Amino acid sequence: MRPRIPRQPVRDHAFRAMEDDAGLSAELAAAVGGARRRAVRDGDRQIDTAHLLHSLLESDPEVCAVLGGGPRLARLFGYLVQRSIGYGLRWQGGVEDSGALPVVAPAEGFSPLASAALWHARARAAGRPGPGAPGAGRPPAAGGVARGVDLLAAILADPQARAVEVLGRAGIDPLEVCARIDGGLDECDGDGAVAGDAP
Repeated sequence: MRPRIPRQPVRDHAFRAMEDDAGLSAELAAAVGGARRRAVRDGDRQIDTAHLLHSLLESDPEVCAVLGGGPRLARLFGYLVQRSIGYGLRWQGGVEDSGALPVVAPAEGFSPLASAALWHARARAAGRPGPGAPGAGRPPAAGGVARGVDLLAAILADPQARAVEVLGRAGIDPLEVCARIDGGLDECDGDGAVAGDAP
């Protein structure tokens, strides 16, 4: 019999939201807020990477662009909305944590894996040209604010992430997405389209 996992608070308090959103772009902060509300609405114990992926797709055109768009994106949305009535039921009562990403102090209300992905998204942004470097045991001071594709890349780094499982169900190869992120992150225009794509 599995030990009972205490429900972690997933409240949208203004102070906690400001703390969670530090170092994030406006679009990514909106996506994190959407994931928080989705977890509350669905009665889930924690915000996990599938919640984050769903909100990124709804709020960040750049993420949609690197995922390829078209029928694959529609299929991905279809799997995500089935969470509460299908495959996601087996996630209830469990914790999303594989240990593939380095351990960081968990953010309140987030799964360990989702919390680590947010930290590493900030670290990825800090690696771009600009002042600031990661501090010991705390989020790095960003050379630039973290964007949705930074979070997506951090999520894809862990094959045990629930978001990666959903991508696989939709027929989307995480390695292909990573290559698009690495090759096109600095080539996206303001509408999220990759430079060179047909209008």
